[in-house]
Amino acid sequence: MNGSAEPPTVAVTGATGYVGSRVVEVLRTAHPEWTVRPLSHHESGPAIDGGIEHVDIRERDRLTDALAGSDVVVHLAAVSGVKNCDENPELAYEVNVQGTNNVAWFCWRETAALVFPFSVAVLGTPESMPVTVDSPRTPMNWYGRTKVLGERAVQIFARGSFPAHLFLKSNIYGEHTANGERISKSTVINFFIERAMSGESLPVYEPGTQARDYVHVRDVGDAYRRSVERLVDELDDGTTGTKGYEIASEEQTDVLSLAELVQRTVADETGRSPDIELIENPRSNETLVTDFDVDTTRAERELGWQPDRSIRETVRRLVRRKVEEGY
Repeated sequence: MNGSAEPPTVAVTGATGYVGSRVVEVLRTAHPEWTVRPLSHHESGPAIDGGIEHVDIRERDRLTDALAGSDVVVHLAAVSGVKNCDENPELAYEVNVQGTNNVAWFCWRETAALVFPFSVAVLGTPESMPVTVDSPRTPMNWYGRTKVLGERAVQIFARGSFPAHLFLKSNIYGEHTANGERISKSTVINFFIERAMSGESLPVYEPGTQARDYVHVRDVGDAYRRSVERLVDELDDGTTGTKGYEIASEEQTDVLSLAELVQRTVADETGRSPDIELIENPRSNETLVTDFDVDTTRAERELGWQPDRSIRETVRRLVRRKVEEGY
């Protein structure tokens, strides 16, 4: 890997975020000889050794200066989530579309490699199973649409110019540590555990049979590490254009079953059984499919990546830790 004389420099946008902080940690642990540069728009977030360069990806000139000298950019800065994008459509467009164009333009100008993930929200209701990164794009919400626009920009910029990996990622859960600080996010599994341990009911949007695939944040970080390693080689080889990969665990389940798993686990560990409450679904812009199988063989074959963590084990571990903390 990396036949060039100097170790590569890798920039990570969104470095103080849920996934970005994990990527910085895993890259520095796996490759202490590399230069890993964390970039973030946010002042808050976990402390990162060496500090964080604060830059708004919407400001192209400042972003270009911040990325200068980078061999690979892991572009994770985004307005994420359906609700956030619906409530802030202009901001979502500026960050997810214009900001991604700015990053891709830098990579085009400087021949830097790029890692760019997007959510399964780009698919809308899948036309067939299993889902792959090549499945048709029929997004049902503004979040998915902005990510499709970002994906298309990367494809156009990368063609004949630089190598890029595009990742279709499923729903992320779990927690990790960055610089000794525990990092989590209120995704559905984490949300259910927090409510259950606080003695609150678990709200499940009707019908409850809507299925998703879930992948642990640590497994996601490992996938991006492997991607960066591969991209360093592709830069050396003169490879250009995009390749697509899926990040999923093949642990598809429906929301009601997730709530029941958390309910049983909390009851086993604490003796208290939280209620599950089916409530009217306020969302009209999400898929309600009851099957969501994702084919990850391409990432396994080309990147050597496989998920190591299961939902059941993670839920048990998180609940036990909260018991130890006195919940």
